[in-house]
Amino acid sequence: MLERYSRQTLFHPIGKEGQERLRAAKVAIVGCGALGTVLANNLCRAGVGHLTIADRDYIEIHNLQRQILFDEEDVEKHLPKAIAAREKLRRINSEVEVEALVEDIDAEEIEELVAGCDLLLDATDNFETRYLINDVCIKQKRPWIYTGVIASYGVTMNIIPGDTPCLRCIFPELPAPGTTPTCDTAGVLNGIVGVMSGIASTETLKILLKSDKISREMVWLDLWENTSERIELPRMPDCPTCGQHHYEFLETLSGSKSTSLCGRNAVQVRPARQATEKQRIDFPGLAARLQALGSVQYNEFLLRCVIEGYELTVFPDARTIIKGTADEQIARTVYARYIGM
Repeated sequence: MLERYSRQTLFHPIGKEGQERLRAAKVAIVGCGALGTVLANNLCRAGVGHLTIADRDYIEIHNLQRQILFDEEDVEKHLPKAIAAREKLRRINSEVEVEALVEDIDAEEIEELVAGCDLLLDATDNFETRYLINDVCIKQKRPWIYTGVIASYGVTMNIIPGDTPCLRCIFPELPAPGTTPTCDTAGVLNGIVGVMSGIASTETLKILLKSDKISREMVWLDLWENTSERIELPRMPDCPTCGQHHYEFLETLSGSKSTSLCGRNAVQVRPARQATEKQRIDFPGLAARLQALGSVQYNEFLLRCVIEGYELTVFPDARTIIKGTADEQIARTVYARYIGM
């Protein structure tokens, strides 16, 4: 072990004792796209002992420009991102325990996820999930790191409950749909992914080692424009989350819901939890039923079929991504027609 991490333990603020502490640490990463793959890669190579990676999506060809743990074979196999990342990371460092969750983390699941980790990393692509992360981490007094990238710029900030401002101190209200750019509308350079992930993964090591060098500022950087800034932000005493301890995103009911996905002309439909708890999807049975209606492929992780111009990707918990419409009502109709749960 010491030989593997020799160049890291030579760095005095870590040393051999710090390396042992990293080996005992548990980090959860929510999202396994551009940011998530680089963060997971960095922390796995650094010897963080347990990584939990949660992601709801599967790999597509356009991901390969910036999501460094994936390759063309993963696309051909229709692998979920969390599964493919786990297999790559195990080959990189077999000493690290990697847990893959192919799930759309909601209010019920995130409580358990955060309770089992020392720190959580945001690698998501939407603010709704970030507000949920903020709620549960403040409630459970767990540090987390907010990171986002778009186009050529990125931002990251450590959130230490009781010490730094939380996400709602900075952004009191959830942005309205369509008011913020996405990677599908503004693009994203892989260079800015590496830079912001490098900062966030290094801050992760500092937090896990309880360093006195932990950043308490928001870091903003634009690689194309050659500009950067460190912004000192105050805690807000009347903040709904860390000031008043109202966790409204955690209190959201977990029923059946649909979500339009980030400019992809696709909608995710998730059935009520009660339905998924009763029975997992029988892929062979569903494939046999859909075979006469369109092309169907499946593996142990997902089933994909194309019917009447819609591409349905079905996961074992009955969660389905329907590509070919951005209309949630149409997507729910297609779901009811072909999946029927």
